[in-house]
Amino acid sequence: MDQAEDRPIQLLFICSRNQWRSPTAENLYRNFPGYAARSAGTEPGSRQRVTAGLIGWADLIFVMEARHRDYLREKFSEALMGKQLINLRIPDDFAYNNPELIDLLKASLSPHIPVPD
Repeated sequence: MDQAEDRPIQLLFICSRNQWRSPTAENLYRNFPGYAARSAGTEPGSRQRVTAGLIGWADLIFVMEARHRDYLREKFSEALMGKQLINLRIPDDFAYNNPELIDLLKASLSPHIPVPD
């Protein structure tokens, strides 16, 4: 993916309510050189609900479960054109910034992007 040298790669993390998994992933990339991250949820009442604008902003989109991928494809098919959508397969079993969740996120993200130490 070609990037302007002065623009970070923009990562969007999606889970259900934007409370635990996606904010934890977003936090991993806070101040990580070369990357900018945001997070959102698919459900009504999410802390930050996913929008076409957020999808348009993102260079890479990571979902936690297949149902999140399916939701995005159904609701935002046009905005997703040309976007890479990756399912991390991380269940909703963890609290925010849980060390086990962080380890699982790093393992799931490492085939796709560099992960913070």
